[in-house]
Amino acid sequence: MTDSSLLNSELELQQQEELYQQLLLQTMGNMQTENTDSKVIRPQPGLCVKTLSEPGMRKVFINICQSNSVPPPPELSRDELIKLLQSEDPSGYRVPMSLGEPHTEIDNNSQGCTAYDVVINQEFFQMCQKDPLFQQFVILVSLEGLENKYNMELSRDWKVMKNRKFLGSVSEQNIRTKSRPVIEELQPQERSTATAKRPEFTLLVEPPDSVPEYLIAEIKLPGVLSSRSLVLDVGEDRLVLTARPSLFHLDIFHPFLTDQNNSVAQYNSSTQILTVTMPVVSS
Repeated sequence: MTDSSLLNSELELQQQEELYQQLLLQTMGNMQTENTDSKVIRPQPGLCVKTLSEPGMRKVFINICQSNSVPPPPELSRDELIKLLQSEDPSGYRVPMSLGEPHTEIDNNSQGCTAYDVVINQEFFQMCQKDPLFQQFVILVSLEGLENKYNMELSRDWKVMKNRKFLGSVSEQNIRTKSRPVIEELQPQERSTATAKRPEFTLLVEPPDSVPEYLIAEIKLPGVLSSRSLVLDVGEDRLVLTARPSLFHLDIFHPFLTDQNNSVAQYNSSTQILTVTMPVVSS
């Protein structure tokens, strides 16, 4: 005869495990809505760049604006910039920027066109205006940022408008000011990651033989019985995982720009492997 109390207990444990799986997945899905502070700014005009979208060769104007509300990038000398541009991976240097939504405007020939507003730090913008190399660099990273965000191609044959700092009207933008860490602040006796081990992990791309669409992290967590002890933080190019109490700690950067909002995670308690699947925006 089957003991119904045992069945009920097993059912409750299964429901609890499913609940914690959902909470783990929601950790990433709610990062920006629950763990991000933001504010509305009205940037100042800077310079206007004219280029073309490919294919189609439609006019595109990029309004590079300035605001002290956007944090500056790390200090960079001219020699360091030259070395950066000559390196195999210049993406290691990031310029914080706010990329606005496209808006339709009318150019000087009364033709319709598309404009985008890009906001960078004011002091960094002023420095770029004094050196043509820095100006070209900030235009280039603005183009790449728009291409990555809106999945489009822009011509590198651009033109800086001499008598125009902005096309259209300056609009307010909602920017992130600081992100509260998803990983919880622990008490001193629990906080130390020095005693935590670095888990074995594998990074895979799918499909493996063409342009990557997904970056998949498989992390081995022997001894972790449930996802309830895991705290996961997925960023655009970073993954941080903590298994409490001080079992494992992983903090890695990867060479891809991923969509953190649509990333998902699943922990298999049988194999004790955490699988994180992250859509790739660009590499």
